[in-house]
Amino acid sequence: VQLQASGGGLVQAGGSLRLSCAASGNIFSINVMGWYRQAPGSQRELVATIITSGGNTVYANSVKGRFTISRDNAKNALYLQMNSLKPEDTAVYYCNYLVGGRSYWGQGTQVTVSS
Repeated sequence: VQLQASGGGLVQAGGSLRLSCAASGNIFSINVMGWYRQAPGSQRELVATIITSGGNTVYANSVKGRFTISRDNAKNALYLQMNSLKPEDTAVYYCNYLVGGRSYWGQGTQVTVSS
């Protein structure tokens, strides 16, 4: 399974970005899909996850009400709509799929929010 994250960039505070994650390879059953981020000097942290069956979502407190995670099961694609961006959202964003008990990571996409 290979994951390709895209959609990052440079945006001013208050702006919006939409991240996408495309998957390829032998994907039979994705259990959970998620977005994580890692800022310089910090550990990787959960941003949001979605359970493919049922669509239940979990968000980090810091992004609740501003970010929305969604997926397209037919395309095995994952999205993250990020609104009202803040400088503290600056990080490399990674997508993650849990497939058959194994965890797969995308290569990351840089999001930079200027004040």
